Amino acid sequence: MIWIKRVTVLAALGAAAMAQGSDEEAAVAAVQKVFDGMAAHDAAAIRSVMLPEARMYSVRNNGNPNGLAAEDFVTRIAASKAALIERFTARPQVLLQGRIAQVWGEYEFLQDGKFSHCGIDTATLFKTESGWKIAMLGWTAETTGCKGH
Repeated sequence: MIWIKRVTVLAALGAAAMAQGSDEEAAVAAVQKVFDGMAAHDAAAIRSVMLPEARMYSVRNNGNPNGLAAEDFVTRIAASKAALIERFTARPQVLLQGRIAQVWGEYEFLQDGKFSHCGIDTATLFKTESGWKIAMLGWTAETTGCKGH
């Protein structure tokens, strides 16, 4: 009887760990969808992983933080004629508790195939009925000290 209880507890712990791993992957995938949407200038793809009231914040080397509504960001990306590539340079860290997640990772940004800047991307996401949605996306924009550049 004790053996059955231990197996049940271990199975429950394993299921919880797998669910968390799957949620971590889904949270990172939501951020990746923004990157992919930027490359494709696909406003609908970017909007699909954003909460309606999402905000964006950026800060450059010695500047003050700048904020804008996600919809303004989406409009700018969709209208851009430049080839845009943003990618994580290492596997991002994910903090997850229930229906909130934080994705934090180093990235690089290329415009028209040329290095533009690097920094840290950080996204706060909430799990909704339709999946993980970004509430806030923030980043630093640095031009020195970038890996490989």
